[in-house]
Amino acid sequence: MTVLTEQLAALPAMSPAQLRAEWRRVYRTAPPRLTPDLLVRGIAYRLQERSQGGLPAGTARELDRAAQRLLRGDSLGPRGDTRLKPGTRLVRHWNGTTYNVLVSENGFIMDGRSFTSLSHVAKAITGAHWSGPRFVGVKLSVGGQVGAAAMSSARRVSAVRAAAS
Repeated sequence: MTVLTEQLAALPAMSPAQLRAEWRRVYRTAPPRLTPDLLVRGIAYRLQERSQGGLPAGTARELDRAAQRLLRGDSLGPRGDTRLKPGTRLVRHWNGTTYNVLVSENGFIMDGRSFTSLSHVAKAITGAHWSGPRFVGVKLSVGGQVGAAAMSSARRVSAVRAAAS
């Protein structure tokens, strides 16, 4: 058993006073007013962070920027233009058939037919009601726009390859 494993295993058995003392030791500050369960989680996180490394620097910076936006009263929704741009092609394989959906200025085009939403596209393909964005592998951003940055990586690769051809 490693030292870290032993330290983590000992935490749940500690009394609240022992947990507060352990918090002081690992964080070098007074413990916050938390339940013993939360103290255990905080101490365990710090021990693992010291042993295995913390957040990548880029992630820490992004969290700091998010905290600053919250302090200013801004939203934490997607920033910038995250909508799918006209000309983007979404590719979906369904029951052995490949469907190509083209993003247009006014909606979506598939097999020469226009659709106002991805849900209508999904219904045309499957015959059943689906969440269209979920069906093609994209997530909605603020305001119901399809977030290109939020596409699953496999769908994003398919979309990029299809747009390049």
